[in-house]
Amino acid sequence: MARKAVIFGGGGQLGVELCREFERRKWAVQRFDRVSLDITDTRRVEDAVAGADADVVLNAAAYNQVDIAEQEPLAAFQANALAVRNLAMACRQCGAQLVHYSTDYVFDGTKGSPYVETDATHPLGAYAVSKLAGELYAQAYLTDPLIVRTSGVFGPGGMFTPRGNFVEVMLRMARANHPIRVVHDHIGSPTYAPALAVRTADLVEKNIRGLFHIGGGEPISWYAYAKLIFELAGFSPSLQPTDEREYRTAARRPKVSALSNSKLEAAGIAPMPPFREAVRDYLTARQHAIAHRSA
Repeated sequence: MARKAVIFGGGGQLGVELCREFERRKWAVQRFDRVSLDITDTRRVEDAVAGADADVVLNAAAYNQVDIAEQEPLAAFQANALAVRNLAMACRQCGAQLVHYSTDYVFDGTKGSPYVETDATHPLGAYAVSKLAGELYAQAYLTDPLIVRTSGVFGPGGMFTPRGNFVEVMLRMARANHPIRVVHDHIGSPTYAPALAVRTADLVEKNIRGLFHIGGGEPISWYAYAKLIFELAGFSPSLQPTDEREYRTAARRPKVSALSNSKLEAAGIAPMPPFREAVRDYLTARQHAIAHRSA
């Protein structure tokens, strides 16, 4: 009999890839998106998890509007922390495994090199605090959740959504001939959603629990990331580096929040693809999707 997975946030960039990957591995997948189920509703979460009789519950749902969270911290906390408590309690009641996604923003970015799982956390804003609280709720209610910290997720699921992702924002600005300024002094590990989904499924099928970092595999500044996108997409817009002093945002962000995947690889999971390859794969998937839409 097929193992059963319930995926919350199934309509998002990561959620759609998790659904696809677990189905490819012949799991029975039940998907909930923001419209079909509000994960801040305790009773509905309990009913959904119990009704699905799931082996694994994956939470790819999140409030990720980092700057707006400074004005509405409660909304961020409800979605990123209290909702994780709901899921953890529901999993505990029916014996399902919880897989929960967190963020590189739980760190303050002052280490100066990629973060490992044992590094001390120090969130810098409301969004980051809410995500760390989600991790703590998962660990408080369950003895062995799988918590995956990731960074700047981008995937084909973001192509046609209003907020999109960094690649879509850059391409939109290039097509509009806007001068583009991107920070060069903030470094992360942008992560390709299909590759993240594959490695999550590998961890689940090997029954590996605990806290893992799965980032894009190599640290890169947002300016260098933008440059790579334009090079691979064949654009040459006016692109200038800027820094956090010039480009002020409501929320403070960690300056160097790249994640080390060394623990993941030590567990026998395949390394993430080279970043250039991931961006190229995204752009290829994008071309196919656009051709399919216009056919």
